[in-house]
Amino acid sequence: MTRHRAWGHVLLQITILVTAFVAMVGFSVVLAKVTLTPSPASEDLVTSNLHPGRSLRQYAEDYTFLAACKQAGGNLVLGMPFGVLLPVLVPRRLRMVRMVLLTVLVIVVVELVQGALVAGRAFDIDDVILNTTGALLGYLLLGRRLSHRYHVLAAEPGRKAAPARTRRPKPARPRTTKRTGRVTATWTRMRQGVRAGVTRRRVRKG
Repeated sequence: MTRHRAWGHVLLQITILVTAFVAMVGFSVVLAKVTLTPSPASEDLVTSNLHPGRSLRQYAEDYTFLAACKQAGGNLVLGMPFGVLLPVLVPRRLRMVRMVLLTVLVIVVVELVQGALVAGRAFDIDDVILNTTGALLGYLLLGRRLSHRYHVLAAEPGRKAAPARTRRPKPARPRTTKRTGRVTATWTRMRQGVRAGVTRRRVRKG
């Protein structure tokens, strides 16, 4: 029964891990399609941004409210899967720090590639900030609980069972042999005889 339960834990762990990996691959494809698709119409308008906050100010000043929400919100949503899926795939220790570092690394690489190779795209540090913020939101909303349950499930087969409580053995009663019983009975009769003799003498004297 214990062996079947252990195999069930292993299969469930593998299923969750494979699902998270497949979802991460699918998300990477979507990310590449969104960020690495050429946009020739914007080639003369887009410039690289290395100053944090400049693009955000541009959204607030030059864009309509809906367009600014769409631009900033899209970057936030694009980073959320990192915060949900990466904590499951990375080790449990310092998982939030590892998730943030991996998210920043991936987004920086994507931004550099699209800025160097894709027409109408440019490196924007604000996109990195928004994507990383989205990853943190995804982690706090769902990724933390999901990864915690997964890592607890993965650690269950390796836990040592609690030692069973052992009852203290009761002290054994001394065994009496027939010879010991006879000696005890003889000694008792002798004591009773002595007491009876003492009582008779007191009666006579009285």
